[in-house]
Amino acid sequence: MPLDPQVQAMRDAKERDNAAPLYSMSLEEARAADLASIRAAGGNPEKVHEVTEHWLEDPRIPIRVYRPNAAPGLPVLMYFFGGGWVLGTIDTADAIARSLANAAGCIVVVPGYRLAPEHPFPAAVEDCWRATEWVIANAAALGADPVRIAVGGDSAGGNLAAGITLMAQEAGGPALAGQLLVYPNTDQTADDESMRANDDPYLFNHHSVAWYRRHYLLDGDDVYNPLASPLQAESLVGLPPALVITAEYDPLRDQGERYAARLAHDGVPVAVTRYEGMIHGFFAMAGTLEAGKVAQAQAAKQLRVWFEG
Repeated sequence: MPLDPQVQAMRDAKERDNAAPLYSMSLEEARAADLASIRAAGGNPEKVHEVTEHWLEDPRIPIRVYRPNAAPGLPVLMYFFGGGWVLGTIDTADAIARSLANAAGCIVVVPGYRLAPEHPFPAAVEDCWRATEWVIANAAALGADPVRIAVGGDSAGGNLAAGITLMAQEAGGPALAGQLLVYPNTDQTADDESMRANDDPYLFNHHSVAWYRRHYLLDGDDVYNPLASPLQAESLVGLPPALVITAEYDPLRDQGERYAARLAHDGVPVAVTRYEGMIHGFFAMAGTLEAGKVAQAQAAKQLRVWFEG
């Protein structure tokens, strides 16, 4: 189907304003523009019961904890923000974290992992793993249930969430309740139909994908590492249940859906939903795109199922 009318209007406005692609900017410019765009499209952030700030040391990274209510023993969603491992901050995921905390009735924890190219692969996934371990170790103080933890994220954050499930399996735990993968990067070697077809300069395109990858993966062999390309994992058997959300007009569409198919082949319960007419990034645009609201509601509903199971 054609671009959703709301998406088309956004895209036409960018063309009218001759908006420069993020990959044509300096890192500083791109980081500022990315955050401003997400805040503008994300709508008014919901109020939650409590937001607290914490820090991990060696290396020092921030962690933000969103609590929907004062009840003890709440389940937890570890949410990793998008931005191609190059852009993004905790604030990138602020509106999403608040929405999911309230709708799913869970604590949402967002770590401010280190960014490339200053800190290339595997710094980001290592930081997300340390943050997950920290939440489990500090569950009592956080009022969290350490045995009901899910992971999730959008775009690069979905890639990191998938990587954390592989690390948890390799480490023999924790047993994660589920994985929420929103248009995730799953194959750094992908050269498929959706990657080739999406080249609109006013939308996220294959040039964007290459720009992020070039900053994140400094060693050519890293594209085959399962923590960078989960589809390269030898087996996905035994991983936690998954919800994979993709967008029709997204260069990452096919690899996300291939990952869902691979999970199903390896016996992992998985649901996959393609949002027709949508573009990469729509999940974070719930203040502008109706489909973003629908997708966040779907994610929250699935989280409740996992946590209640």
